Amino acid sequence: MQPTPIHSLAVFCGSKYGVNQLFAEHAVALGKIMVKHEVTLIYGGGNVGLMGTIADTVMQHGGRAIGVIPQVLVEWERQHTSLSELFVVDDMHTRKKKMYELCDAAIILPGGFGTLDELFEMVTWNQLSIHDKHIFILNSGDYYKHLIAHIAHMQQENFLYEAAYQRLSVIDEPGGIVKFLAS
Repeated sequence: MQPTPIHSLAVFCGSKYGVNQLFAEHAVALGKIMVKHEVTLIYGGGNVGLMGTIADTVMQHGGRAIGVIPQVLVEWERQHTSLSELFVVDDMHTRKKKMYELCDAAIILPGGFGTLDELFEMVTWNQLSIHDKHIFILNSGDYYKHLIAHIAHMQQENFLYEAAYQRLSVIDEPGGIVKFLAS
């Protein structure tokens, strides 16, 4: 499946930095690419970790960043106060749904359980035809190599209803998304 041109991109990633500096470098590079191609950032609304890094990059370079954060995480994740727009919603489910509504596609950067929850919910909704948004996994420094192998294993064991990579693409560098961007 060839993804449609992307005007807004949901970025799901950690509210921490991880140990590999490449993760932050890729967040910065992706933010700059998004601004260059006039792609709006849709993300979790925090100002910490990789989330804060990509939002700061987009805003510092004149781009548009829209955050969606649940009320319970406003203080815990320290909501970003310098965004183009910020939605404060009731809960995590509403957050994810709003992010899906606002984006044309999604990209998964390194993160923890929350990031994986967002990835798998989005892939599942795709499979169930709740939406048809393409999903990219940014495999920074092979962060997702075991997950990618497990997805292949699920495919081999016939637990998937369609080819695993029909609506899911793995890229190793932020620049891998450029050919899908709108401008």
